[in-house]
Amino acid sequence: MTIKFGQTPFAQASFCKAAKLASITTVATLALGLSACGNQKEEAKTDAAGNTTAASADAKDIELLNVSYDVARDFYKDYNPMFVKHYQAEHPGSNITIKQSHGGSSKQALSVANGLQADVATMNQGSDIELLQKKGLVADNWTDAFPDYSVPFTSTIVFLVRKNNPKNITTWEDLTKPGVEIVMANPKVTGNGRYAFLGAYGYGLHTFNKDENKTNAFVRDVLKNVKVYENGGRAATTTFVQRNIGDVLITFENESNLAATQFGKGKVDIVYPKYSIKSESPVAVVNAVTDKKGTTEAATEYLKYLWSDEAQQLAADLYLRPSVKSVLDANSDKLPPVDTFRPNDVFGTWDEIMDKFFSDGGVFDQLAFNAPK
Repeated sequence: MTIKFGQTPFAQASFCKAAKLASITTVATLALGLSACGNQKEEAKTDAAGNTTAASADAKDIELLNVSYDVARDFYKDYNPMFVKHYQAEHPGSNITIKQSHGGSSKQALSVANGLQADVATMNQGSDIELLQKKGLVADNWTDAFPDYSVPFTSTIVFLVRKNNPKNITTWEDLTKPGVEIVMANPKVTGNGRYAFLGAYGYGLHTFNKDENKTNAFVRDVLKNVKVYENGGRAATTTFVQRNIGDVLITFENESNLAATQFGKGKVDIVYPKYSIKSESPVAVVNAVTDKKGTTEAATEYLKYLWSDEAQQLAADLYLRPSVKSVLDANSDKLPPVDTFRPNDVFGTWDEIMDKFFSDGGVFDQLAFNAPK
C-alpha cells in the first residue's frame, strides 16, 4: 500500500528546529491559582453573603522531567500543556512544569541509569525500561502500573520513499535490489533501528518458514544496501528528507507520516509492507527519583493521563496507534490495518533479543559487518 501527498514547499526551518537531538527544553509551564508568585499564601476573602473563606495553603511547585525517545518529541510537545491543564483542574493552587529530553531510546535509558534525574521514562522498547528496573530505579511491577502493560500506544515499521516511488519499493524483498540505498537508525543504539532490523528478520522467518539460514541471507542482502546508520530516528529522517540521501527510509509509521505531511510534504510517499513488526512504547515512573523529590503522585498522574480519550486522540492525530480500541477504531482512515507481529512472541524476552541480536558479535554485527561470532 502506498500513500501519496501533494506538492508544497519544504519547510526547512521548521524541520531543522524539530530535528535538534537530546535537548532538554521546558515545553509546558502553568501557574495555577490566583497568585502569580508560586509560594505566596492567598489572603482570606469575604464573599457577597458575608462569609469569610479560609486562606489557601502554600502553592506547591512541581517540576517533572520526562526522558523519552527521539521521535516522541512531537507527541509530548502537545501532550504536556494538555496534561498541565488537566492537572490544574485536579489540583488548584499548584504550579507544575514539564521538561522533556529526547534522543536515541537506549542512550536515554543509559543516561537515566547513569544519573539523569528523570521523573518518568517514556521509551520505545521494553528493554530500556527493564534496564532501569534492574538498576533499582523503576519498580519491579512497572508493567502492572498502567493499562495495556504500561503501553499507551504502539506503531509499526513502514518505508518512506521518494515521491512517486521511483525505485518501485513495495515489499521487504525490494530492499535487496541492487542500487537501492537505505537509511535507517543504528540498531546498536536505538529502538527505532532495532525494530527496523527485527522487522526485516521477522519477515524473513515468516516468508521462509522459520528457516534461519535463508532469513540470515535475506537480511544480509538488505543490510548490504544500507547507506547510512543514524544515531536516532529523527536524525535518520533528517538525513533522508533534508539531506536527500537514500532511496528509502525504514522507520516508524508515525515518523513517516509526520515527514510526509510536514517536514517533507510533497517530496515523499509512504509504503506499507504487508507484514511488519509492532513497536510498543512503554512508560514508567522512575520511583528512585520521584520518591526523593516528592513527585511520585504527580509523575503517576502524568503517565496515567496518557490513557485519557483526549491524549489517545492526540496520539492518533500524530499517527501513533492508540491502545484504547475505541479511539483506534475511530481513526482507521489514517491508521490502516497492518498484519503485525510482536517481537517478544517471535524472538523471546528483550534480554534474549538483545543478547542474540544486538550484543557485540551478535546476529546484527555478523550480518551487517561480517563480525565473528
